[in-house]
Amino acid sequence: MPDLDLPFARAAHYRAAHRRAEPGLVGDLLKEHGTKVLVVRGNRAAIARQRVALLPPDDVAHLGVGLHLFLGEAEGVAYLAAVLADADAEPDLDVEWAGLRNFDEPDLEQGLVVEAIALAQWHAVNTHCPRCGTRTEVTQGGWVRHCPTDGTNQFPRTDPAVIMAITDVDDRLLLARGPQWGPGRRSVLAGFVEPGEGLEQAVVRETMEEVAVVVDPDSIEYRGSQSWPLPASLMLGFRARATSTRLVRQEDEIAEADWFTREEMAAAVADGHLGLPGRASIARSLIEDWYGARIED
Repeated sequence: MPDLDLPFARAAHYRAAHRRAEPGLVGDLLKEHGTKVLVVRGNRAAIARQRVALLPPDDVAHLGVGLHLFLGEAEGVAYLAAVLADADAEPDLDVEWAGLRNFDEPDLEQGLVVEAIALAQWHAVNTHCPRCGTRTEVTQGGWVRHCPTDGTNQFPRTDPAVIMAITDVDDRLLLARGPQWGPGRRSVLAGFVEPGEGLEQAVVRETMEEVAVVVDPDSIEYRGSQSWPLPASLMLGFRARATSTRLVRQEDEIAEADWFTREEMAAAVADGHLGLPGRASIARSLIEDWYGARIED
């Protein structure tokens, strides 16, 4: 069974999807002082005193909110997200702003933030009907965009992507970096699942495309999944064994790629020559899963 510690795969609230169709749900909740509101500005959330700011509705009523989203409930409390209309404006709110990579929160707050940012990112790029071009209307607590012209509904989408820890017959781990990364920074391979493709097929194809390494399909093992809502990915983590070790880089995708033993990787991290993904990433969890322990940067 998957047992990776994946922070963005944790949540402690109930999404209460049955309530989304309630007429006037968001308006009614904004009138209830017990409602808690999480404020989203672009792809960042408001924090106060180093915790996610969960504010009463009156505290956000003066802000330029573009839309409200119903996130769900926990222990009798309803939670909304207030998405600011202008992500570049500096709102009159005594908070700081943090992106997902900067969060280390309890399960409740982290689950709410991931959900809120994922929904906000979807709304930001899906404002019009893909069939007729009419501007759509937000309904069902922010979970549907309805076209008033052709009557169709658009729902939030999630793009599946595979991310994989590839090892060779000597149990060395393959680490690579994209050309957009600085020298020394490495991670495991990853790529989007293509239409008509299974997850295991994507693991094999992406590894072959990026470094020309052959993966044994029978060795592929699912390890866990994690939302990455920047903009709309679901990262599906795997381990797999390679049957070849010669690396031929896809140059527009891979700037460097090498095999590492545990000792080599630990030494390179310790002396600062190797930078690993942050702890918010499933990539870090996959690497530490292979290593067998937490790696101190």
